[in-house]
Amino acid sequence: MLLHMAQLLLGGLFLYFGAEGLVKGSAGLALAFGLRPLVVGLTVVAYGTSAPELTVSLAAVLEGRGAIALGNAIGSNIANLGLILGVTALICPPRVDGGLIWREVPFLVGTAAVVPLLLLDGVMSRLEGAVLCAASVGYSVWVILGARGGAAAGARPSRPSPDERGAIEAAREMVVDAEQAGAPRGRGKLRLALITVVGLGLLILGGKVFVDGAVGMALGVGMSERLVGLTIVAVGTSLPELATSVIAAVRGHSAIAVGNVVGSNIFNVLIILGGAALAQPLAGSPGAMAVDLITLGALTAFAAVAMRTERILRRAEGAALLAMYVAFLVALALAS
Repeated sequence: MLLHMAQLLLGGLFLYFGAEGLVKGSAGLALAFGLRPLVVGLTVVAYGTSAPELTVSLAAVLEGRGAIALGNAIGSNIANLGLILGVTALICPPRVDGGLIWREVPFLVGTAAVVPLLLLDGVMSRLEGAVLCAASVGYSVWVILGARGGAAAGARPSRPSPDERGAIEAAREMVVDAEQAGAPRGRGKLRLALITVVGLGLLILGGKVFVDGAVGMALGVGMSERLVGLTIVAVGTSLPELATSVIAAVRGHSAIAVGNVVGSNIFNVLIILGGAALAQPLAGSPGAMAVDLITLGALTAFAAVAMRTERILRRAEGAALLAMYVAFLVALALAS
């Protein structure tokens, strides 16, 4: 058991530093080659921050453990809404920007609804995975067009949405990293490429070690792979987002945390589930996953309604989200 816990911790460290290297290196390269910071923030940074979940899910599915991959994606979305958004609202109730409400929230609801639909026949096929991945590209293009003038959305918000502000802030951090590496002068591209490659390598290694530790722990305590994916793996891969959101809330930037959570949930379905299913079809029975899917739907609906009605997530609503997450964990424990 201690060995498996050590694997989880070591794998988590590899995932964290690997993601940091991949995001900073690739974003620095993109900036060095002349891409706009906003575009870099909405694409390279947005996709890169989902790298731990994607790596773990791919490592699991390639080892024939699709239940962990499926549980990771669904569990991460549940943790994002119940744990991260709930804690954020308790610390500092965030105002929800109108741009996020009319653009991202419908995608959030849609991606949550599509998961049980794709599993009605008991399997998420490669074709369905390819459709999800293609949808992620279309969504990214739409977000970029909206951020650059709202041409694709039909209406332009008066201010940048939290998603866009978060993207710009993240990209600015990448600018600093790129400048420190000499990227603007063209001298640091090799170093940035090396950071990117090392980061990717750590991600791959971390994903393998993390999954091995999770599987070993599951077998050691009699937990199912699905349960491990929904809890240990999901929370473990969501810890960076939790830390980022808490820090943002403490500093009074909780609106950015809301944008990060909403964007992360959208990407988890389109990229994580899509990529995993593309690598290997995912088997999942809607009946056996009823608690997971109902919780995801309930949390998504509650958060969407709360954001659309008063355009602010109050502490009472944050407490309700957190209580729903705790109830979900208790339900899982009783059912196992």
